[in-house]
Amino acid sequence: MSDDVGARLRALRELRNISQRELARLSGVTHSSLSQIEQGRVSPSVSSLKKILDVIPISIGDFFTMDIERADQVFYQYDELPKRYSGDILYRLVGADRPARALSFLIETYPPGADTGREVAAHRGEETGLVLEGEIEVTVGGRTRHLGPMDTWYFDTNIPHRFRNTGNSPCRLISCCTPAQPNIYRSEAEEEGAPDSELKSD
Repeated sequence: MSDDVGARLRALRELRNISQRELARLSGVTHSSLSQIEQGRVSPSVSSLKKILDVIPISIGDFFTMDIERADQVFYQYDELPKRYSGDILYRLVGADRPARALSFLIETYPPGADTGREVAAHRGEETGLVLEGEIEVTVGGRTRHLGPMDTWYFDTNIPHRFRNTGNSPCRLISCCTPAQPNIYRSEAEEEGAPDSELKSD
Protein backbone atom coordinates (compact mmCIF):
# COMPACT_ATOMS: atom_id res chain seq x y z
CA MET A 1 0.00 0.00 0.00
CA SER A 2 2.80 2.42 0.92
CA ASP A 3 4.52 1.77 -2.43
CA ASP A 4 1.31 2.54 -4.31
CA VAL A 5 0.62 5.70 -2.30
CA GLY A 6 4.18 6.92 -2.74
CA ALA A 7 4.28 6.23 -6.46
CA ARG A 8 0.91 7.90 -7.03
CA LEU A 9 1.87 10.89 -4.92
CA ARG A 10 5.13 11.39 -6.77
CA ALA A 11 3.48 11.07 -10.18
CA LEU A 12 0.75 13.52 -9.21
CA ARG A 13 3.23 15.99 -7.73
CA GLU A 14 5.36 15.92 -10.89
CA LEU A 15 2.25 16.26 -13.04
CA ARG A 16 1.38 19.41 -11.11
CA ASN A 17 4.99 20.62 -11.47
CA ILE A 18 5.46 21.03 -7.71
CA SER A 19 8.86 20.30 -6.20
CA GLN A 20 9.08 17.90 -3.31
CA ARG A 21 10.50 20.61 -1.06
CA GLU A 22 7.74 23.07 -1.99
CA LEU A 23 5.00 20.50 -1.38
CA ALA A 24 6.50 19.72 2.02
CA ARG A 25 6.63 23.39 2.94
CA LEU A 26 3.05 24.13 1.87
CA SER A 27 1.59 21.03 3.52
CA GLY A 28 3.47 21.29 6.79
CA VAL A 29 4.89 17.78 6.37
CA THR A 30 8.65 17.55 6.76
CA HIS A 31 10.70 17.16 3.61
CA SER A 32 12.27 13.95 4.90
CA SER A 33 8.86 12.45 5.68
CA LEU A 34 7.53 13.32 2.24
CA SER A 35 10.61 11.82 0.63
CA GLN A 36 10.15 8.57 2.55
CA ILE A 37 6.47 8.44 1.63
CA GLU A 38 7.23 8.84 -2.07
CA GLN A 39 9.89 6.14 -1.85
CA GLY A 40 7.42 3.76 -0.25
CA ARG A 41 9.42 3.45 2.95
CA VAL A 42 6.60 4.66 5.19
CA SER A 43 2.84 4.94 4.94
CA PRO A 44 1.39 8.38 5.69
CA SER A 45 -1.36 8.80 8.25
CA VAL A 46 -4.74 9.86 6.88
CA SER A 47 -4.27 13.34 8.36
CA SER A 48 -0.80 13.74 6.81
CA LEU A 49 -2.00 12.52 3.42
CA LYS A 50 -4.92 14.94 3.55
CA LYS A 51 -2.57 17.85 4.33
CA ILE A 52 -0.44 16.93 1.32
CA LEU A 53 -3.37 16.43 -1.05
CA ASP A 54 -5.03 19.67 0.04
CA VAL A 55 -2.07 21.53 -1.47
CA ILE A 56 -2.44 19.94 -4.91
CA PRO A 57 -5.56 20.03 -4.37
CA ILE A 58 -7.34 16.70 -4.74
CA SER A 59 -9.60 14.68 -2.46
CA ILE A 60 -8.36 11.46 -0.90
CA GLY A 61 -11.04 9.53 -2.79
CA ASP A 62 -10.02 10.96 -6.16
CA PHE A 63 -6.34 10.39 -5.32
CA PHE A 64 -6.85 6.65 -5.02
CA THR A 65 -9.24 6.26 -7.96
CA MET A 66 -7.87 8.59 -10.63
CA ASP A 67 -5.96 7.14 -13.57
CA ILE A 68 -2.58 8.86 -13.32
CA GLU A 69 -1.59 7.82 -16.84
CA ARG A 70 -4.64 9.62 -18.26
CA ALA A 71 -4.42 12.67 -16.02
CA ASP A 72 -3.04 14.85 -18.82
CA GLN A 73 -5.40 13.51 -21.52
CA VAL A 74 -6.62 16.20 -23.92
CA PHE A 75 -9.19 14.53 -26.20
CA TYR A 76 -12.03 12.18 -25.19
CA GLN A 77 -14.47 9.93 -27.00
CA TYR A 78 -17.98 9.96 -25.53
CA ASP A 79 -17.98 6.22 -24.84
CA GLU A 80 -14.83 6.43 -22.72
CA LEU A 81 -16.23 9.03 -20.33
CA PRO A 82 -16.96 7.32 -16.99
CA LYS A 83 -20.60 6.85 -16.07
CA ARG A 84 -21.78 8.32 -12.76
CA TYR A 85 -25.26 8.28 -11.28
CA SER A 86 -27.37 10.31 -8.87
CA GLY A 87 -30.75 8.67 -8.58
CA ASP A 88 -31.98 8.07 -12.14
CA ILE A 89 -29.75 10.77 -13.61
CA LEU A 90 -26.73 9.72 -15.66
CA TYR A 91 -23.66 11.96 -15.66
CA ARG A 92 -20.57 11.66 -17.83
CA LEU A 93 -17.74 13.80 -16.50
CA VAL A 94 -15.11 15.09 -18.93
CA GLY A 95 -11.59 15.03 -17.51
CA ALA A 96 -12.49 12.97 -14.46
CA ASP A 97 -8.86 11.93 -13.99
CA ARG A 98 -7.38 15.40 -14.24
CA PRO A 99 -6.00 16.58 -10.88
CA ALA A 100 -7.07 19.95 -9.54
CA ARG A 101 -9.73 20.55 -12.18
CA ALA A 102 -10.90 24.17 -12.10
CA LEU A 103 -14.34 23.25 -13.43
CA SER A 104 -16.74 20.36 -13.92
CA PHE A 105 -17.99 19.74 -17.47
CA LEU A 106 -20.81 17.21 -17.53
CA ILE A 107 -22.97 15.51 -20.14
CA GLU A 108 -26.20 14.68 -18.32
CA THR A 109 -29.17 12.48 -19.20
CA TYR A 110 -32.48 12.84 -17.35
CA PRO A 111 -35.09 10.13 -18.00
CA PRO A 112 -38.76 11.11 -17.61
CA GLY A 113 -39.48 11.96 -13.98
CA ALA A 114 -35.82 12.42 -13.03
CA ASP A 115 -35.28 15.10 -10.40
CA THR A 116 -32.18 16.45 -8.66
CA GLY A 117 -34.20 16.49 -5.46
CA ARG A 118 -36.96 18.21 -3.58
CA GLU A 119 -34.34 19.88 -1.41
CA VAL A 120 -32.90 22.33 -3.91
CA ALA A 121 -29.11 22.37 -4.19
CA ALA A 122 -26.86 25.32 -3.42
CA HIS A 123 -23.07 25.66 -3.38
CA ARG A 124 -20.43 28.29 -4.07
CA GLY A 125 -19.62 29.04 -7.72
CA GLU A 126 -21.26 29.52 -11.11
CA GLU A 127 -23.05 27.20 -13.51
CA THR A 128 -24.00 27.38 -17.16
CA GLY A 129 -25.32 24.84 -19.60
CA LEU A 130 -27.26 24.02 -22.75
CA VAL A 131 -30.09 21.61 -23.53
CA LEU A 132 -29.20 19.24 -26.38
CA GLU A 133 -32.47 17.34 -26.70
CA GLY A 134 -35.74 17.01 -24.82
CA GLU A 135 -36.96 19.44 -22.19
CA ILE A 136 -35.95 20.22 -18.61
CA GLU A 137 -37.58 22.28 -15.88
CA VAL A 138 -35.00 24.48 -14.14
CA THR A 139 -35.70 26.32 -10.91
CA VAL A 140 -33.26 29.00 -9.73
CA GLY A 141 -34.33 30.77 -6.57
CA GLY A 142 -37.99 31.64 -7.08
CA ARG A 143 -37.85 31.47 -10.88
CA THR A 144 -38.82 28.39 -12.89
CA ARG A 145 -38.48 27.91 -16.65
CA HIS A 146 -39.04 24.98 -19.02
CA LEU A 147 -36.09 24.82 -21.40
CA GLY A 148 -35.86 23.04 -24.74
CA PRO A 149 -33.12 22.29 -27.29
CA MET A 150 -30.46 25.04 -27.57
CA ASP A 151 -31.89 26.92 -24.56
CA THR A 152 -29.29 27.86 -21.97
CA TRP A 153 -28.90 29.06 -18.38
CA TYR A 154 -26.31 30.85 -16.26
CA PHE A 155 -26.55 31.48 -12.52
CA ASP A 156 -24.62 31.83 -9.29
CA THR A 157 -24.79 28.44 -7.62
CA ASN A 158 -25.18 29.86 -4.13
CA ILE A 159 -28.79 30.45 -5.26
CA PRO A 160 -30.82 27.27 -4.58
CA HIS A 161 -31.47 25.42 -7.83
CA ARG A 162 -33.20 22.30 -9.08
CA PHE A 163 -33.49 20.34 -12.36
CA ARG A 164 -36.52 18.16 -13.23
CA ASN A 165 -37.66 16.30 -16.31
CA THR A 166 -41.43 16.69 -16.18
CA GLY A 167 -41.95 15.42 -19.73
CA ASN A 168 -42.37 12.01 -21.32
CA SER A 169 -39.05 11.90 -23.19
CA PRO A 170 -35.44 11.76 -21.97
CA CYS A 171 -33.55 15.04 -21.78
CA ARG A 172 -29.87 15.34 -22.54
CA LEU A 173 -27.92 18.46 -21.64
CA ILE A 174 -24.42 19.70 -20.99
CA SER A 175 -23.47 21.73 -17.95
CA CYS A 176 -20.35 23.42 -16.69
CA CYS A 177 -19.83 24.66 -13.14
CA THR A 178 -17.05 26.25 -11.14
CA PRO A 179 -15.33 25.40 -8.96
CA ALA A 180 -15.00 21.74 -9.85
CA GLN A 181 -17.38 19.63 -7.80
CA PRO A 182 -16.00 16.61 -5.93
CA ASN A 183 -16.58 13.20 -7.43
CA ILE A 184 -19.69 12.47 -5.33
CA TYR A 185 -21.69 10.51 -7.90
CA ARG A 186 -22.09 6.76 -7.83
CA SER A 187 -20.08 4.74 -10.31
CA GLU A 188 -21.78 2.35 -12.71
CA ALA A 189 -20.86 -0.56 -10.43
CA GLU A 190 -22.33 1.19 -7.39
CA GLU A 191 -25.56 2.16 -9.13
CA GLU A 192 -27.48 -1.07 -8.57
CA GLY A 193 -29.10 -1.11 -5.15
CA ALA A 194 -27.83 2.31 -4.06
CA PRO A 195 -30.18 4.84 -2.43
CA ASP A 196 -31.68 7.62 -4.51
CA SER A 197 -31.01 10.41 -2.02
CA GLU A 198 -27.97 12.02 -3.66
CA LEU A 199 -28.30 15.44 -5.25
CA LYS A 200 -26.86 16.81 -8.44
CA SER A 201 -24.57 19.18 -6.55
CA ASP A 202 -23.39 19.33 -2.99
